[in-house]
Amino acid sequence: MMSYLSKILLYPVKSLDGVEVENARVLATGALQHDREFAIFDEQGRFVNGKRHAKIHLLRSQFPLLNRTISLQMPGSDSQQIFHLDEERQGLEATLSDFFGFAVTFRQNSLMGFPDDTNSLGPTVISTATLAEVASWFPGLSVDEVRRRMRANIEIGGVPAFWEDQLFSEQGNLVSFRVGDVHFFGVNPCQRCIVPTRDSYLGEAYPNFQKIFAAQRQATLPNWVASSPFNHFYRLSVNTQLQPSSAGKTLQIGDQVDILTQ
Repeated sequence: MMSYLSKILLYPVKSLDGVEVENARVLATGALQHDREFAIFDEQGRFVNGKRHAKIHLLRSQFPLLNRTISLQMPGSDSQQIFHLDEERQGLEATLSDFFGFAVTFRQNSLMGFPDDTNSLGPTVISTATLAEVASWFPGLSVDEVRRRMRANIEIGGVPAFWEDQLFSEQGNLVSFRVGDVHFFGVNPCQRCIVPTRDSYLGEAYPNFQKIFAAQRQATLPNWVASSPFNHFYRLSVNTQLQPSSAGKTLQIGDQVDILTQ
């Protein structure tokens, strides 16, 4: 069995649609270049994201990364509005403000992005088999839909479900692993928020999603998994940190994944 990097997903604007890429550069902070590089804020300086505003799920977006543009499609519209991320920021903010019904600003952080976990800035890791297993818990949900709800950055193929649970240990102990020639430390299983409970396109809640998820996660947790990080079982994917010597290196689809220490 060879574990390998099967997908790389970037989310250029926090809470908007992702972009699948063949390779990604790892910044010195551990973040992937262009991931959560931009975010939308309200007048109080709070994130306008899926946690606070379910309406954001209705926005469709595309990001030709080399062009530095964003294409937005509003609900009920067949046409797209295209904005240059650097040169047409005011027009973009005005369009988003109209959509949300309150004034918003569009901000950038090209060094570390706008992650949820500011202590572990590396990419979040999950295996393809895990996404398939979770999809089986919820009639009507496809693997792609679960992928969109979980929004992990790198996906591991060639391994069984919950393989990534080897990438964390008892509290305080980091697990060293390598993707190609990029070295990371696995930190802990990611605590999920309200976003995975909702349809990624419509924002509608799946009945009892969190309760079903937690019960199934506990029931299927491999017996070798470190138990101390699970103060509850609404956790999936693994938060990571970068080994400093790997700053500036590139992840590539097909890279072999190896666990170095446990």
